[in-house]
Amino acid sequence: MEQRVEDGLSPYHVFTRAEWAARREDTPMTLTPEEVAHLQAFNDRLSMREVEEIYLPLSRLLSMYVGAAQRLFRAMQRFLRTEDAKVPYVIGIGGSVAVGKSTTARVLQALLARWPNVPKVDLITTDGFLFPNAVLEREGLMQKKGFPESYDLQALLHFLTGVKAGRRPVRAPVYSHLVYDIVPGDYVEIDRPDILIVEGLNVLQAGRPPRDGKAIPFVSDFFDFSVYIDADEAVLETWYVDRFLRLRNTAFRDPMSYFHRYSKVSEQESRETALSLWRNINLVNLHENILPTRQRASLILQKGADHLIEQVALRRL
Repeated sequence: MEQRVEDGLSPYHVFTRAEWAARREDTPMTLTPEEVAHLQAFNDRLSMREVEEIYLPLSRLLSMYVGAAQRLFRAMQRFLRTEDAKVPYVIGIGGSVAVGKSTTARVLQALLARWPNVPKVDLITTDGFLFPNAVLEREGLMQKKGFPESYDLQALLHFLTGVKAGRRPVRAPVYSHLVYDIVPGDYVEIDRPDILIVEGLNVLQAGRPPRDGKAIPFVSDFFDFSVYIDADEAVLETWYVDRFLRLRNTAFRDPMSYFHRYSKVSEQESRETALSLWRNINLVNLHENILPTRQRASLILQKGADHLIEQVALRRL
């Protein structure tokens, strides 16, 4: 993301960290240091200060958005003279591999679930909607896992349609990062939450509209608010390689791990493998599919090399 510039033409209000932190006002801290430590994703960093200065203001903002959406929904019920089921407020979180999407998603879920009215907040990742490895291998897509074409888009759209229609429950498939595949017959049930957070690489993706004007829904069409987490490419590469090396000494040692073979090679070989995976797969996906969606987000969080968010851009109304 470009440095702080507001020329009157940008669709975003841009805030320094200090300016954004001031928007917290009197929003109370509802998480303990132990809970914050537990919410931190592997190889990411999260502190009480980060929650206080970045996520509490965002929680306060989202409370305004959700409240406004609920009031509009009730007004529409009166206008249409209907008693439609409650419609969840859906928040999308996108960004590159290794940028910290999981941490942001979990922190927001924890904070939003502790509002005074105790809303029900559910979280899913789009990993569950990847095609099984057997399908990806058959279609020659294993090297494009995480690219838009590697997802069962129809299943994901069907899921989100059910969520927005207030159906109960709606099921999402479960993905295992250990075996690097969908878990057959395993599902998570989403039962009409007040808020649903959807986290994934390409959640803000939009395709080219058809010439005949027929409606083709995109995943982002179901979002009421969206967050893009951003960082410089060199920083992302470092984080990805560091995470891979840490996994080599932890999760990859499990014989069930899809990447178990990498736990037996030298650190140098592991580093070279990680760099190859990053530059030939993940960086390509970032350039071709993920980064172009950044300007579609309602909010952009810009991270520095220390994992701290340095700048926040909020889309103007």
